[in-house]
Amino acid sequence: MTTAQRPISSGFTAASTTRDVLASVDLTGKTAIVTGANSGLGLQTALALSSAGAHVVVLDREVANAQTVLAAASAEYAVMDLSDPASVDSVAKEFVDSDRPAHILVASAGIMAAPFGRDSRGNELQLSINYLGHFQLAVRLWPALRAAAGARVVTLTSLGHRHSPVVFDDPNFRHREYDSWAAYGQSKTAMSLFAVELDRRGQAESVRAFAAHPGSIVATGLKQYLTTEQLTAAGMANPDGSPILDPSKQLKTPEQGAATPVWCATSPQLAGMGGVYCENCDIAELARDTDADTAQLGGFNDLSGVAPHAIDPTQAKHLWTLSEELTGVHLL
Repeated sequence: MTTAQRPISSGFTAASTTRDVLASVDLTGKTAIVTGANSGLGLQTALALSSAGAHVVVLDREVANAQTVLAAASAEYAVMDLSDPASVDSVAKEFVDSDRPAHILVASAGIMAAPFGRDSRGNELQLSINYLGHFQLAVRLWPALRAAAGARVVTLTSLGHRHSPVVFDDPNFRHREYDSWAAYGQSKTAMSLFAVELDRRGQAESVRAFAAHPGSIVATGLKQYLTTEQLTAAGMANPDGSPILDPSKQLKTPEQGAATPVWCATSPQLAGMGGVYCENCDIAELARDTDADTAQLGGFNDLSGVAPHAIDPTQAKHLWTLSEELTGVHLL
């Protein structure tokens, strides 16, 4: 069934935290895989899921911090580089070979507005890390997701999807000038479209997928390529670099930011649903302001909803085919 892209009146708000959305959720006996879980939103997500009883599998390029923070939790750790196909395949194979189901997969890792670079396959680096690596991971983990008999996959998208649709005739900036924000936007549009098509393909196997916009979270490593001046000009930080917190404008703490992906991964309110873009712990509205100027970082915090290009089922199918071509990975 196709889930409507409209709010369901979840009862939660932009200020809700992971603790709020998990108040009546018991994940005992469940296994949750979280990428980018050494810090930031990924770590908050792993902490929250483990607090509800889940066994958490942390995947990141570094895991030392997570090992310290999650010392008392039921957790395991694997070093994985999303831009390295061999690394992704190795980690996924080890999990699948353990014959365990993967009840939850949260694709949280990512970079933002990064300088130009390519992975070993020649794919632009933001597309590679934010999307293609997660595409490959989910496809390789498919036997474990299918074995869960009710798995959920959550992809971290962003309001930044408005910076760019997927440019199908030149996704890797081979014939157009590189723009770090366009590349970021394309990768986040891809993550939203990925949830649409993965959900369509997974329904028969009881695998559902959701795209989650966490908000603008200054207190994470995602801002590494931005200056304090840029963050201040965008209304996201004070002149001293400290974050401005205003959930009504999507300016959140890490725990508030992780609430939406955690809600997507666990909420019984979403039973039988999938393939939608979510924000503020609810299904988002379709954006009515799609003509807004989103070329600059500033002004995004006054926008909400998802642009049509990020949930278009035809583009989602096209992206899946392109992803298979760019990675050489196919869902069997």
